[in-house]
Amino acid sequence: MPRPPRISFPGAVYHVTARGNDRAAVVRDDFDRRCLSDALAAVVGKFGWLCHAYCLMDNHYHLVVETPEANISTGMQQLNGTYAQRFNQRHKRSGHLFQGRFHTVLVGDEGHLLEACRYVVLNPLRAGICTRPAAWPWSSYRATAGFSSRPAFLTLTTILSSFARDTANAVAAYRAFVDDVPPAQAGGGAR
Repeated sequence: MPRPPRISFPGAVYHVTARGNDRAAVVRDDFDRRCLSDALAAVVGKFGWLCHAYCLMDNHYHLVVETPEANISTGMQQLNGTYAQRFNQRHKRSGHLFQGRFHTVLVGDEGHLLEACRYVVLNPLRAGICTRPAAWPWSSYRATAGFSSRPAFLTLTTILSSFARDTANAVAAYRAFVDDVPPAQAGGGAR
């Protein structure tokens, strides 16, 4: 039975996940993470996406992206393909890096968008890598929370404007929103 086509339309917002083949690492070090970030930046720019949140883990990554044009599949094919080629070349390996197709969940409304963005930046806590989202430099949390500069591919306007009109109050409210998760939901999960 063929796979059903992806839901794709202009203005769609997706929570996207791509996992390593057989749950193997898709990044081995910070150089790989920078390469994946660079590939993401190129795809966001080329396809006109709005990236609201991201988190790069060892064996998978999460994105929350908005596609002004109906191009999620084309963009993800380029992102995963370009990065996999670089990874395989650098690590002198061949074969699939990613497990099957990337996974998407259509984000329905502002509340769902905020929850998806919070879920994404809390991923390192659930994996037991760190105890605070600000401790993981490979997610959008630090930039959205005002702890570091914003990568060019990350858009903060939609998320921060959901909390307040002025940046200082919006950032403070965003931090409180991310922190307002029961410990059982925020951390302690398996990698």
